[in-house]
Amino acid sequence: MLKLNHIKNIFKVSGIFLILFQLSCVQYKKRENIIVASAGKIESLDPAQANTLRTLQILSALGDTLYKINKEGNLTPSLAKDFPKVSKNGLLIDIPLKENISFHDGSVFNAEAMAFSLNRFMEIGTLNYLLNEKIDTIDVKDEFLIRIKLKKPSSSLKSLLTSVNLTPISPNSYSNYKNSFNNKNFIGTGPYFLESFNSSQQTIRPYKNYWGEKPLNKGINFINYTNSSTLFGAIKTKEVDVLISNSIDDMQRLALNNMVNKDQLNAGEGDPIEIGYITFKSNKLPLVNKTIREALSYTIDRELISQQVSFGTREPLRSIVPPQLHKKKFSPWPKYNPIIARSLLKNEGYCETNILSIPLTFRSNVPADKLLALTWKDQIKRDLSDCIEVTLNGIESTTVYKQLSEGAFEAVILDWTGAYPDPEAYLTPLLSCNEINDNSCLKGEAVFSGSFWGDNKLQELLEKSEELEGENRLENLKKVEQIAAQGSAYLPIWLVNPKAWSLKDISQPEFSSDGLIILRNLKRD
Repeated sequence: MLKLNHIKNIFKVSGIFLILFQLSCVQYKKRENIIVASAGKIESLDPAQANTLRTLQILSALGDTLYKINKEGNLTPSLAKDFPKVSKNGLLIDIPLKENISFHDGSVFNAEAMAFSLNRFMEIGTLNYLLNEKIDTIDVKDEFLIRIKLKKPSSSLKSLLTSVNLTPISPNSYSNYKNSFNNKNFIGTGPYFLESFNSSQQTIRPYKNYWGEKPLNKGINFINYTNSSTLFGAIKTKEVDVLISNSIDDMQRLALNNMVNKDQLNAGEGDPIEIGYITFKSNKLPLVNKTIREALSYTIDRELISQQVSFGTREPLRSIVPPQLHKKKFSPWPKYNPIIARSLLKNEGYCETNILSIPLTFRSNVPADKLLALTWKDQIKRDLSDCIEVTLNGIESTTVYKQLSEGAFEAVILDWTGAYPDPEAYLTPLLSCNEINDNSCLKGEAVFSGSFWGDNKLQELLEKSEELEGENRLENLKKVEQIAAQGSAYLPIWLVNPKAWSLKDISQPEFSSDGLIILRNLKRD
């Protein structure tokens, strides 16, 4: 009997070890993929519709671009075989393409496919004005040679061809989506293919026939949480492997940085590509008055706001272009000076018995917006309460974006990330205008940005920049910004570096020049 009990005990112990072994295998298998988390849902993976950083992040792994910008800021071929060849009159651009590359559906990448993708973007892309104002036609000259015919010479087109939005898609798989978006699927040429998609979670796996450098991981699960606190808790409890900084509350960002200092997490940071700013509606009273807008440009203490809102993690900014894109520091907007602000407002009949009231709208689902709004309001109350009163209005971000071009907001807090790393990707979307009447933009991007401000001289300089190269082009674009600063329809506030934190058994996140994590370089120890 004792022997029988002994045998039973041996089986019990063996059974426990077996269960533990199986559980460990299951646990290991669950964590085979690297889990990357960010905030917000992804409604579409169509590159013609992509306009959020988290969507572009995934598309950068699923697709390739014709060119890339390297760490030194130079153009390098990717799907292109060589640099673009530009005709003497600057109107024809020939781009040779690499051969022996296939889409994830097995079809061949060639000039027909590249032309199909570019023409489709020009037809239905939400940012199609970037191409439509430059390109006349796209022709297939050979199986692996496309020719772009421009409406006029354009020096910015080369940088534009690095945009993730222009990644090629398979004509075979998109034959039913020539004129409509394919939201829940993606067939491209990138190092990963899309295994599954829903708005809250996406899974990508290495594409075995990828032509370039292979991923160092076995796949990535993207998880989209609803808020900063959930994201913060998920990496603290090791439910996720990598956390992307978009929509992380600045207090929690600081806590994560402290964990890095204590060697509890890894962290990687890219060049700052996101700007935060306030747009003033310039076509209606009271902000149609340029002197009032100018006065407001002196009212904001960026250093104070940077410290109180972001604990110094957001760098004060007096430009609407990230400084590294100008190659040197350039700050055309004025510094905080309440004395000048009061003087300008008094000249316009404000202060003492006539208080200027400014309704300021902030995006209620963006934590930093509310803190910025509250801090500026308190600062105005402290420094200029005899002249200005700021009232606050919180609205969910998607509603704000929909109503911008309707002129719904006197002053609104926004941010912008260029579609490619070039000053033009910041200046044109905010300042470009096709029809101007007395500094009021009637038709163009300035309407969609909510400023309704235009300047004919600025438009001439924007167009002239397309004929220039190198340092001459950068200097010309600086003149554009100087005029924009004098117009005071925008008030730049801060600069945001893209950042990501990873668990200690995951490699340090690396960033490309366009502020996206290089996902294929992530690996588990």
